[in-house]
Amino acid sequence: MTDLTEGWPDAPEPLPSPVVDNHCHLDHRVRGGLVIPTEEALDRAAAVGVTRIVQVGCDLPSSRWAVDAARRFASVVAAVAMHPNDAARLDDVMLDGALSQIDEMAADPVVRAVGETGLDYFRTGPELRPRQHRSFREHIRIAKRHDRTLVIHDRDAHDDVLAILDDEGVPDRVVMHCFSGGPDFARECLERGAFLSFAGAVTFKNAAYLREALQVTPLDRILVETDAPFLTPEPHRGRPNASFLVPHTVRLIAEVLKVDLTTLCEQINATTDRAFGGPWPSRN
Repeated sequence: MTDLTEGWPDAPEPLPSPVVDNHCHLDHRVRGGLVIPTEEALDRAAAVGVTRIVQVGCDLPSSRWAVDAARRFASVVAAVAMHPNDAARLDDVMLDGALSQIDEMAADPVVRAVGETGLDYFRTGPELRPRQHRSFREHIRIAKRHDRTLVIHDRDAHDDVLAILDDEGVPDRVVMHCFSGGPDFARECLERGAFLSFAGAVTFKNAAYLREALQVTPLDRILVETDAPFLTPEPHRGRPNASFLVPHTVRLIAEVLKVDLTTLCEQINATTDRAFGGPWPSRN
């Protein structure tokens, strides 16, 4: 195995029991092309106890990449979708064509989820939000049609995300990716049966509201993710992120909840199986 490319943080102490990074972008490059080769990234993650990964697509090329990775590596499953910001950039005809291809990909057995879809009002102005709404609604329908988990991206759009979910009907399995609300929004999502996935942001000093949301979330509804290469947890905030850094987030969650670390890891692992439709092989 080769050494990590310069620029990546050192690996943390391994976790005492395996967990899953339920939202990762192994194909994304950072800092002028910096990337860990896929097999090495999986090995590095497994070495610290992150033995399974959900590879998430944001557009057609990355969704196809996710499907291919899941076919190549047993420890990886795929999620496919048009990210809300990408959906908003397409005209109606192009969006319809893209959604049709996502629907086809979602039928593949290696695909466990439809996402990340949802709403993003941070980068998309009011004039394009109706296109995001239309895309989100169709992704919900695709998830139901294929019995896939719905993975929701929600940025500055809490009320509309819940309104569209309620109007379309909540799928059997919903994951709030990189949960970004406070305790009140957490309760709203939990009432709808959602799993809340906490990324490295929960470790940030200015994110007390996320830790408050964490504290109202039942242990069996908590997931953990990287959103790598983004949202690197403390103490490495600002540097590239990767699945092998999940232990930092898991240890912070255990500290906030005052839960035994092994117990938390075992619960996250079991909860991820429930959230994504059953187990898949680990990487040893």
